[in-house]
Amino acid sequence: MASRSPRLLSLARRAFSSSSSSQANGVSLVQGASRGIGLEFVKQLLEKNDEGHVVATCRNPDASTGLLRLKDRFDDRLQILPLDLTVESSIEASALSIKETYGHLNLLINASGILSIPEVLQPETTLNKLEKSSLMLAYEVNAVGPILVIKHMWPLLKAGGGIGTERSGAVVASLSARVASIGDNRLGGWHSYRSSKTALNQLSKTISLEFARKKDPIICILLHPGTVDTDLSKPFQKNIAKEKLFTKEYSVQKLLHIINNVKNNDNGKFFGWDGQEIPW
Repeated sequence: MASRSPRLLSLARRAFSSSSSSQANGVSLVQGASRGIGLEFVKQLLEKNDEGHVVATCRNPDASTGLLRLKDRFDDRLQILPLDLTVESSIEASALSIKETYGHLNLLINASGILSIPEVLQPETTLNKLEKSSLMLAYEVNAVGPILVIKHMWPLLKAGGGIGTERSGAVVASLSARVASIGDNRLGGWHSYRSSKTALNQLSKTISLEFARKKDPIICILLHPGTVDTDLSKPFQKNIAKEKLFTKEYSVQKLLHIINNVKNNDNGKFFGWDGQEIPW
């Protein structure tokens, strides 16, 4: 029998090592990771678990200097993939790539969100300013896209469960917002953003019931990060008290604490950054 070349043996060992390491230490996916809260999730997941693997997705990875810097630091533990929430085939391609590399997921964080785009989308202060195009864009990015990500990552989450973590199952955590609460809506306005996040809540709650009914080892939760000092909130910070404007580091630390301590009976719940449940 011909002997195998040293290079082939090295590649085989590396592939086996990556697979076995990810099984032992967990694989997390952060969708919407180019900047802000999503990027901070990637950073803290890599720093707090020195052996876990993280997959970071965004529409244009080459334009995210933050992700590229993390790749330089963490190399094989960080995989960066292109994913466009508005194109389902892009989501499906990312799921296939993760399956081929790791075979499973233990955590999915949907961190993407859209509130305003100059000349395209602005939070509405009155019904007269509501436009169909604004509603459709907000729903596509804030509700439809994240749910399609869950759909295509579902088999990977079932395969992963709580393997390599201290949790009883895999976790799906989607970033929502307190303004999505119907029961807590006392000010009105922000029709597109508010209602699209409410749609995300309803879809996630419905999915959580299916996970429970099928006894899938997956816990699906929604998280309100608070008002965080990011590009998304910057145009609307002037009326926010200083003590209520969080750094992304603080918010993500709080959210990861919730994620790492969820139990099976938390499936389908909506939590604030402080761990308190928010009314639907």
